[in-house]
Amino acid sequence: MPSGYLALLLHAHLPFVRHPEHEEFLEETWLFEAITETYIPLLQTMERLAHDGVCFKLAMSITPPLCAMLQDEHLQTRYQRHLERSIELAQREIERNRDAAGVQELARFNFDTLTETRRQWEEWNRDLLGAFRRVRDAGLLQIIASAATHGVLPLLAESPEAVRAQVLSGCDAYRETFGVDPVGFWLPECAYAPGLEEVLQEANIRWFVLDAHGLILAKPQPRHAIYRPCFTPAGPAAFARDPDSSRQVWSAEFGYPGDPVYRDFYRDVGFDFPPATVFPHSCLQTPRFTGLKYHRITGAGRNKEIYNRKWAVNAAAAHADHFLAARRRQIEDVRASTPEPILLMPFDAELFGHWWYEGPVFLERFIRQASLHSSELAMTTPSEYLRNQSTHEIVQPAASSWGEGGHLGVWLHESNAWIYPHLHVAAQRMTEMARANAQASSARTERALKQLARELLLAQASDWAFLIKTGTAKHYAAERTTDHIARFNRLYEQVKTAAIDTEFLSDCESRDNLFPNLRWRYYL
Repeated sequence: MPSGYLALLLHAHLPFVRHPEHEEFLEETWLFEAITETYIPLLQTMERLAHDGVCFKLAMSITPPLCAMLQDEHLQTRYQRHLERSIELAQREIERNRDAAGVQELARFNFDTLTETRRQWEEWNRDLLGAFRRVRDAGLLQIIASAATHGVLPLLAESPEAVRAQVLSGCDAYRETFGVDPVGFWLPECAYAPGLEEVLQEANIRWFVLDAHGLILAKPQPRHAIYRPCFTPAGPAAFARDPDSSRQVWSAEFGYPGDPVYRDFYRDVGFDFPPATVFPHSCLQTPRFTGLKYHRITGAGRNKEIYNRKWAVNAAAAHADHFLAARRRQIEDVRASTPEPILLMPFDAELFGHWWYEGPVFLERFIRQASLHSSELAMTTPSEYLRNQSTHEIVQPAASSWGEGGHLGVWLHESNAWIYPHLHVAAQRMTEMARANAQASSARTERALKQLARELLLAQASDWAFLIKTGTAKHYAAERTTDHIARFNRLYEQVKTAAIDTEFLSDCESRDNLFPNLRWRYYL
């Protein structure tokens, strides 16, 4: 038996952003950037590892909003246009930098990378979820469920029906996308409050993830701290995030991605030249990221040194080896008091490639090296661990999240607290309408109730409060919240008075087309 286990979990999530009413929409590029820089590189990494016979185990959550966007033909077409424009820009950059040898080499690297991305995208027939399913079916990847729109469940708990609908609708979307029942569940923002496990048990979820203090402060205190899962009173097991491994990657002061040899995220061609020069075919003449970058992390100002790809790849390999060595020492330190310990290491998937360009290189190197030490430190998934190791402790976890300070201050702050009274009233009204129409409803009312639930779920997304608090796209986030609530209230009055405006209803349905089989009766 190995001395211990490693469970790597990647959380893939983006808010649902789809605006067919506009020729182009700036925030849709969030998805396009993530496809190019994270999702395709991660899939390529997994396929290379599988092709080379590397035995690995990964877990990954792909949230319902992200699944809906990846499957949407409208967004797929727009991504294709975005990719073609990026390749064209990269080609122009080769010519523009013809007299700057080092920069032109990077321009050619960017062009080759984007061209390969297009080839891969077309080879997979634009179906990234199908590619993820193939890795899953090979027994190398476990995909888990999450809440319908990534709502912070403890902040919605004033309406138990709203929490239940987020969880059960998320599980329904998972079944429709992946064809099986979910076993694991990602709590949005890792946010937990006592009682949530009862809803997870109703959904037949076997395990979920907490931040470390959620288990450390549990009652009674777990005998093995965070290094083994514990069952909750309702049934599902709680795994705790390992803070040491997170700190080595995420820490602004000590984390690997801040190494000055890595590519700088913020110094981008899109901010170096007028928009008309960079985006000649776009109707959005605003400075924005292109993904084409020539500089490495050297100082806070704009005077940065040129990126050296070879140095960065070597650094990523060295950091991966260091990370593995640290995990081996960590397991060695705890194994004397904890039989078969497990280190659960959850990260935002978008860290690897988008925020940290060399992240996929780091990840691949780490997995390859870990496979060489599987006799002492084996990669696993939480589901596999529960199947093979006995877990007997039952504890009541403590309220927690993985946000700043370990609780909910990011999503419940003076800048965004105005959201929640509207959400609570809307949830009460949704339950009211569900009860009023529980016995029978016309086809038109059925459509309206589905859309009513969609608008509420979308308004509850954690992304809007987060973006308002951080000041990133705060106006768009506030507008999304108020728009969904306004459409909800208008539909509510129409359903209540049996005067449904079908033209308005159709417009709402065409804007937000996710959850086609949404069950509004979850609000009963």
